[in-house]
Amino acid sequence: MNRRDFLLASSAAVASRALAASPPVQKSNFGVCIYSYGGTRKFADTLAFLDHCNSMGAAGIQMQLTSLDLPFAEKVKAKAAEYGMYYEGIVTLPKPGGEDDFEKQLESAKAAGARLVRSACLGTRRYETFKDLAAWQQFVTDSDATLDRAVPLLEKHQMVLALENHKDWTIDEMQSVQHRHKSDYLGVCLDFGNNLALLDAPDAVMRLAPFAVSTHVKDIAVGPDPMGFRMAEVPIGMGVVDVRGIVQAVRRVKPDTRFTLEMITRDPLLIPCTTDAYWATFPDRGGVYLARALSLVRERGKTWMERVSQEAPYYQQKIADDNLKLCLDAGRGPLAI
Repeated sequence: MNRRDFLLASSAAVASRALAASPPVQKSNFGVCIYSYGGTRKFADTLAFLDHCNSMGAAGIQMQLTSLDLPFAEKVKAKAAEYGMYYEGIVTLPKPGGEDDFEKQLESAKAAGARLVRSACLGTRRYETFKDLAAWQQFVTDSDATLDRAVPLLEKHQMVLALENHKDWTIDEMQSVQHRHKSDYLGVCLDFGNNLALLDAPDAVMRLAPFAVSTHVKDIAVGPDPMGFRMAEVPIGMGVVDVRGIVQAVRRVKPDTRFTLEMITRDPLLIPCTTDAYWATFPDRGGVYLARALSLVRERGKTWMERVSQEAPYYQQKIADDNLKLCLDAGRGPLAI
């Protein structure tokens, strides 16, 4: 059977199984963030993503509203309630003069039933974006100004902002951000794996547990590279992250925090930590961080990591679904995380 025939046969089998009667899917303790699908799948709108995640048994979703119109937001709230799921929003932080748009995002997210919204100061990666220390320091100044604009509006609308540790702030720096802008309406969207890219130890993220109001649950595999190492999201239990331990740490201090998967199916990311350029914005970090990271890769790294982009689009979608299903399964049953 050639590849084309195999694809056709597989598609027919999938369609046949979809038509067959099946029992309701048991709910997981985990929700799903829209970023889990990256470029592997598109959804028509927030309602369609809710439908899809409900079919997999997710506890809820984290996604931006595809329309800020209040009637649409109310439909999202009603659909989530029908499914017994939660909704957490995603917003863009206010640029100078952008306060009105930020307020509109908050109002719509609240109408959709969200008790919090997730955002990040940097949408890219620190070591790829800033070429020198001065550029990073300007980013810190600009981020402080952004949060100074955002916090009063969050307090006005009584909406919590979950600020993600998004390969920008080290654990120490994120703690400082939280202290500088201390508010009942500001916390952390605690990503379990991002800080490995900044050479923080895998368990260091637990120090952000007291600030956690939302999460991006993930496990990370690492592998060697001449320029440093590579890292990639993998199903829970297949990587170097103590997912159970982090979940328990958050539950001890923030029992109302929800756990949302960000299982991104993509090619492994290069962390070029043996290059001079990587270290340009880390003046206070020494060789101990590099030695610890490379030791982790040497002791627990994988010699082969999957290149998803080499697969056909159909298989990329299937791999993404399969990975998420495995992670959702980790949140089911008597031994669930």
